[in-house]
Amino acid sequence: MDYWNWLLLFGVGLIAGFINVNAGGGSSLTLPTLIFMGLDGALANGTNRVAIFIQNIFAIASFKKNKMHQFRTSSELSLFTLPGAVLGAILAARISSVLFERILGGVLIFIVISLFFSRSYKERDLDQKEQRSWWIYPALLGIGFYGGFLQIGVGFLFMAALYHLLRVDLITVNMHKVFIILIYTLPALLIFMWTGNVNWKYGLALAAGNALGGWWGAHVAVKGGERVIRIILGVAISIMALKLFGLF
Repeated sequence: MDYWNWLLLFGVGLIAGFINVNAGGGSSLTLPTLIFMGLDGALANGTNRVAIFIQNIFAIASFKKNKMHQFRTSSELSLFTLPGAVLGAILAARISSVLFERILGGVLIFIVISLFFSRSYKERDLDQKEQRSWWIYPALLGIGFYGGFLQIGVGFLFMAALYHLLRVDLITVNMHKVFIILIYTLPALLIFMWTGNVNWKYGLALAAGNALGGWWGAHVAVKGGERVIRIILGVAISIMALKLFGLF
């Protein structure tokens, strides 16, 4: 039976890893799968972090191979997520509030509309100096808390914050996003490990799929450009929003 479970987790992880790198919401597939296999909420939450951590190592390596990396900037941005991520992981529990899910669903719809109808930052005057909004720092702190707490949909929030507040194109957004999530996932994972909330067999099976999906997703993001990312992002957010509203 375990072999079939591992195969299922690999397949789900493959899809989730691809979606996570180009958009977000992959954990809305992996967490229910882990719970379906008999893990309680906290154990599923912690086990999923193993896959997220390994997935982003491979995604970063793929971006680097495609000559897309700004490690200094990514590291700087990552530091602002750490306090929130640690607090979120300590307070981790499954979110069941219907009101919260409805609000999050509305936010996701707003994000997809804003990303589809906003001008690409590649289209700016090349002589114009990039202006980073100071709001990016409190935004990263808050998103880090949410990511440490639950993780589901955090990629969408990072994409919106980085796109609108850092003012870079979507390929660069995803490049920074996977690095930031890798960094804050480490302390979150350690907390889940410390509290005994990691199933390593399931976590590593899921991670194998996530890693391959993450590598492939980063390659597609660079080669396909913003148009492909917008399409994947739109589909992923729409499905998740419909699910949160109870329509999917």
